[in-house]
Amino acid sequence: MSSSSVVSNEAPSATFFIALLAMGLGSFAIGVGEFVSMGLLPEISSSLSISIPQAGRTISAYALGVVIGAPLLAIFSTGRSRTRMLVVLIALYSLGNIASALAPNYEAMLALRLLSGLPHGTFFGIASLVAASLAPSHMRTRAVAYVMLGLSIATLAGVPIATALGQWLGWRAAFVLVGGIALVSAVCIAKFVPYEPPQVGGRVVDELSMFTNRQVWITLGIGAIGSGGLFAIYSYVKPTLMSLAGLTEMGVPFVLALFGAGMVTGNIFGSRMADRDLLGTIKRCLIWSMIVCAVFALVAPNLWLACVTVFCVGTVVVIGPAVQIRLMDVAGKAQTMAAAMNHSAFNFANAAGAFLGGLVIDAGLGYAATGWVGVLLSMAGMGMFYWMIIDARRNPELIGSAGADPRTGEATS
Repeated sequence: MSSSSVVSNEAPSATFFIALLAMGLGSFAIGVGEFVSMGLLPEISSSLSISIPQAGRTISAYALGVVIGAPLLAIFSTGRSRTRMLVVLIALYSLGNIASALAPNYEAMLALRLLSGLPHGTFFGIASLVAASLAPSHMRTRAVAYVMLGLSIATLAGVPIATALGQWLGWRAAFVLVGGIALVSAVCIAKFVPYEPPQVGGRVVDELSMFTNRQVWITLGIGAIGSGGLFAIYSYVKPTLMSLAGLTEMGVPFVLALFGAGMVTGNIFGSRMADRDLLGTIKRCLIWSMIVCAVFALVAPNLWLACVTVFCVGTVVVIGPAVQIRLMDVAGKAQTMAAAMNHSAFNFANAAGAFLGGLVIDAGLGYAATGWVGVLLSMAGMGMFYWMIIDARRNPELIGSAGADPRTGEATS
């Protein structure tokens, strides 16, 4: 059965949207916690008596924690109740951020930011599986996207608010705020997300089977490479528009809000497209990414056109939920591991996009060249997409299937 032909009148359960809101609050907390450091580097460096580049390494430490924590905590989650694991993971995230606010020195801050990043990938992975399991079959991508919407709203509003709080009351207050929001999410998840019993027969070896599944690796590659252009542009959008288009310091929050608004729009409308045609949406998203990245490179000197394009670049984020659903379709019994690793892949995209964007700027090609980096990464992602299609012809039941049951990993059609 083609994913594009799935027709269902099945309505969401009464607890569906409140459960998604509870998990979305957790993704909001994680989104603020991940990005708020970027706006508070001067305050952190001054408080801990370190340089701004050293303060920037706390961001890298967090990202490293995400990459390390995703597979380790996915293994730990095997055979356990996913809903209870969500509570544990977001509670650990709360603890890590509150502890970060109490860091007495640079070394402690590095260690605590790494520890704070550990639950990130597994929380999103399990939340995606739970959301998809609660959703009617025709709303799987939307369910995942609604959980991820917390990240987009964090970019749009949460990070600016937390940054302003950190500048007013000190950077430690921002991390206390993140910890508090995460703690509220833990309580809401425990109360409002339907309890899911431990998986019967869940085994570590089943989760580890992901590492020998070529379809999973190629799908992860689409996200890790194809979405890198989004981050290549976003990482340098402030200096790009300030140096080329005359953007003022006061206008920076507006531009960042436009990017966040694009993410929200992409999640809401793109996920609907993906529910109708999953593979087609991934393909179109990569093509769209090529187009908007190229346009950004061309119009960066024009402030108004660049602002419109920044909004469009933000919409590319829909590739995340779409790739997540594709992983559910091909991961078999390694559902938790594959879902968690998806967020490691996007952290890789973040790091790779920022690194390659910085490389072309340092090479003297100019800030607008980050758009061309995005084009090349999107093209590489398209190459991965066609590799996935060709490789999966050996297993045609995986192409356009209605998907795997996110609880068991078994095919649903």
